[in-house]
Amino acid sequence: MNAIKRRDLMKHGLAASIAGLSLSNSPVQAAQVETLSSTPQQDVFGIQVIDEQTGRGIPLIELRTVNDVRYYTDSAGYVAISDPGLMERKIYFSISGPGYIWPEKDAFGYRGTALEVRSGKIVVLKMRRVNIAQRLYRITGEGIYTDSIRLGRHAPIDNPVLDGKVMGQDSSLATVYNAKIYWIWGDTSRPDYPLGNFRSSGATSLLPERGGLNPDTGINLRYFTDKTGFCRPMCPLSNEPGGVVWLDGLTVVPDRAGNQRMIARYSRRNGMKNLFEHGLAVWNDRTETFQKHVVYPLDEHWRFPTGYPATYAQHGKNYRLFTRQFPVVRALGTLQSIADCSHYQAFTCLAPGTHFKAEKSELDRRSDGTLVWGWKYNTDPLNSVQEAVLLSRGLMHPDEARFQMVDALTNHTVTIHSGSFFWNDYLKKWIMIGGQEGGTSFLGEIWFAAAPSPTGPWKRAIKIATHPDYSLYNPSQNPFFDQQGGRIIYFQGTYSVTFSGNTHPVPRYDYNQLMYQLDLSDHRLQSA
Repeated sequence: MNAIKRRDLMKHGLAASIAGLSLSNSPVQAAQVETLSSTPQQDVFGIQVIDEQTGRGIPLIELRTVNDVRYYTDSAGYVAISDPGLMERKIYFSISGPGYIWPEKDAFGYRGTALEVRSGKIVVLKMRRVNIAQRLYRITGEGIYTDSIRLGRHAPIDNPVLDGKVMGQDSSLATVYNAKIYWIWGDTSRPDYPLGNFRSSGATSLLPERGGLNPDTGINLRYFTDKTGFCRPMCPLSNEPGGVVWLDGLTVVPDRAGNQRMIARYSRRNGMKNLFEHGLAVWNDRTETFQKHVVYPLDEHWRFPTGYPATYAQHGKNYRLFTRQFPVVRALGTLQSIADCSHYQAFTCLAPGTHFKAEKSELDRRSDGTLVWGWKYNTDPLNSVQEAVLLSRGLMHPDEARFQMVDALTNHTVTIHSGSFFWNDYLKKWIMIGGQEGGTSFLGEIWFAAAPSPTGPWKRAIKIATHPDYSLYNPSQNPFFDQQGGRIIYFQGTYSVTFSGNTHPVPRYDYNQLMYQLDLSDHRLQSA
């Protein structure tokens, strides 16, 4: 027993019981441990951790020995062990993972089991899911199915170990263009040096109905690579040195001639906050890169594509909705309109032509006192934090708020940092998948909400996934993967320690994308 665990026992006044605790008392339930088969590699022992509800392997489960050797399940839920000091003996594993729990704990509160670690064998362990959403697999990075391969198991994707020489990728964008899914990521790390590609990376995949994998199974990515095989810059901005280049607000709109064009906002930065250029970039089918189309004014703070754009029709016109925490910015869905800052409108209750100034803000009210929310030109959009300021100053009544969400179970305030907002055919409502600023970890808790309109009112939210001491930031639904009329949806986010305060990155998983599935018929979502 290591020193930390011994201190834990002392703290709880249980040290006197240690001498009387037999190893045979470690919980090993037959219902949770099953020998399956021999493996092709006879010197390897395998463990598969599965969801007791679905029988599917669970990614990102930690199995930890008493001397703190940690193993993490791959995307099929497998761990392959060949450590000479552990083989051919009984080994205790503490078992844990975000959103899942080992169903039994012993007298000292430990959750785990002792296993006979035998060469050429695989055992199956069942865990209970406490998340509403089900974690499916890791999309990016090295070693997605490494343990499965070592155990001789089939991997469902074409490149299960290393694809595009990608070790880690930040913040996924995706849209359908020319009958394919185009994926864009931010900073990307490589195997052969700590610095990688900082001018955006990209890949394509086939739609499920056009030969692509079922999103329940995985995604076969086809990276845009350079001559070394590493994913090349998607927005190189040739002959313009300095700064990273990030893309945002990826969408497809027609140009003046009616041709479909894939566009995104580009931003050039030195660090996260030091923006020194931004504008609109348009995809060039010949060079397969984004090229500068127009430069936005540097002091322009909201009239440009952001987030995960959604299509929105009103009064016979088609718009693109852009998210600034909530979908409160829009422009007509054409290349011409999105390129011109003067064409943008904000959904706001501020008086036309004014800016948010805390308690000095001017609100738009009719003569009878009715607050006027609407789409307005040259007027600041509002987010939930600014709306809360207006409420606290008595400038707005709670019944007039649009973005003040609470936990449907506890009534505690839920402050969304970022997320996606799309129409859902199954619920006949707009739905949100968003990351919370507080909770068990900064940006680590993922919430679901529904509203009659993209502009709300957004009132009640349900937590669907949690990542204690870790972040899953920039979560987004991928609506092109919806199944059964929108009853089954898929969303992903970037799993990272970057904003969490945690100093122990999870090997292979850190700084990569996790895919989740959510069944909207789940009764636990009905109160949202």
